[in-house]
Amino acid sequence: MNILLRSATIIDASSKHHLKKRDILIENGILTKIKASIANTNKAKEINLANLHISQGWFDSSVSFGEPGFEERETITNGLKTAAHSGFTHVAVNTNLNPVTDSKSTIKFLKSEASQNSVNLYPIGALSNKCEGKNLAELYDMKNEGAVSFYDYKKSIENPNLLKIALQYSQSFDGLVQSFPFEKAIAKQGMVNEEVNSTLLGLKGIPALAEELQIIRDLYILEYTEGKLHIPTISTKKSVALIKGAKKKGLQVTCSVAISNLILTDDVLETFDTNYKLMPPLRTKTDINALIKGLKEGVIDGVTSDHNPIDIEHKKTEFDHAYYGSIGLESCFGALNTVLDTETAINTLTDLKETFHIPINTIEEGNKADLSLFNPKTEWIFSKKDIISKSKNAALLGRKLKGKVYGVISNKKIVTK
Repeated sequence: MNILLRSATIIDASSKHHLKKRDILIENGILTKIKASIANTNKAKEINLANLHISQGWFDSSVSFGEPGFEERETITNGLKTAAHSGFTHVAVNTNLNPVTDSKSTIKFLKSEASQNSVNLYPIGALSNKCEGKNLAELYDMKNEGAVSFYDYKKSIENPNLLKIALQYSQSFDGLVQSFPFEKAIAKQGMVNEEVNSTLLGLKGIPALAEELQIIRDLYILEYTEGKLHIPTISTKKSVALIKGAKKKGLQVTCSVAISNLILTDDVLETFDTNYKLMPPLRTKTDINALIKGLKEGVIDGVTSDHNPIDIEHKKTEFDHAYYGSIGLESCFGALNTVLDTETAINTLTDLKETFHIPINTIEEGNKADLSLFNPKTEWIFSKKDIISKSKNAALLGRKLKGKVYGVISNKKIVTK
C-alpha cells in the first residue's frame, strides 16, 4: 500500500525536516518523498488529519502482556493492537509469564506469535532461572534468539554476586542487564510510599530508602565490573541524584521512569482505589518535580508506560491483597504531554532505542517508514471507553490529558483509529 501523508509536522531532531510541515509519500514501506507539496499521481491512500504530527516510532521499554499463561489478563494479539493505537511501534515485553521467559524456546515463542504485526515485539529474557534469583538463566542463547535485555521483572536481585556475574558475563556479547531498585529487607511488607499519607491511612509503607539503597549497591557493582546496567522505573528524588552522579563518573548506566510516577502522588491513596497500588509506589510532589527535571536534563533516559494488565479478580479486591500494576499504553502520551513539552516528550519515548538495540529510522527520504502519528494539542478525559486492553486496571482513569494518538505506520502497515 502506498500512503501520502498531508501537511504533517515532523518531530525528529535528527532529521533535516525537524519542526517543518511536509507532505510525505510512503511507497512499499519506504519514505520516498518528503516535500512541501507532493502530487498524488499514483493514487496513494491520502491521510489528512487535523494538526497531524509525526515522529520516529515510539519505543516502550517495559510492557507486560499475559500470553502465555495469563491470557485472561491480555493476549499478544490484543496487546500489540493496544500498543499500535497508543502510538508505539516497538515494545519490550517483560518476563512475568507462565512459563517465565528464561530460555531460547520461550523467546522464540513470543517472537513467532508477534510476527507480521505493525508493532515490533522484543522479548526481555529473565536474568535468573524462573526469575527466582538463584542461578543465571541462558543469557547468551536468549540474546542470540532476540532477547534485548535480561530482567527478573519487578524482582530485586538480592544476591549481589549474581548481579556481578551477570554484568561481567554479558559484556562478552553486549548484553543489557536490568536491576529493579528495591531492597526487600528494607521494604518488608510495605505496600505504598512511606510518608504522611501511609501513616494517616494505616497502610504499611515502603521507604524511599528501599529504592535508593539498592541503586547505591548496584552502582558500586557496576563500577567494579565496568558492565552495562539499566535501572527501570526509578521514583525518588535521591535516585535521580545517584544516577546523575554515576553518569558523571562515566558509568554505563541508563534508567527509566513510569508514567504514573510523573503524574500521580500518594495523595490519591485516600480513596483506597487498588488501581493506585503500584510498584514502585506513588511518591510525593517533590519526587515528581525531581523526576521531571531529570528527564529534561537527560539524567533519566526514557519514559515507560509500565503497562501491566491485571485481571479483575486480582485487582478489584481488598487493598492488602490486590496485585500491583496498572495499564498505561493508552494514556501514556497524553499524560506525558501534560508535564513535558512535546519535543521533550517524544525524545523520552525514543531515546532508549539505542540502549536496547532497537532499529532507529530517522525521518529522511530512503529510510523505512516507522512512524507515530498524533495531535499534540487535543485535550481529553481518559475514560473506560478509551481502553483497548483486555484488563481495565488503569491508574489514570478520569485524568485530563493533552495529546491524542492517531496511530502508527510501521512494517508496511497503517493502523489508525
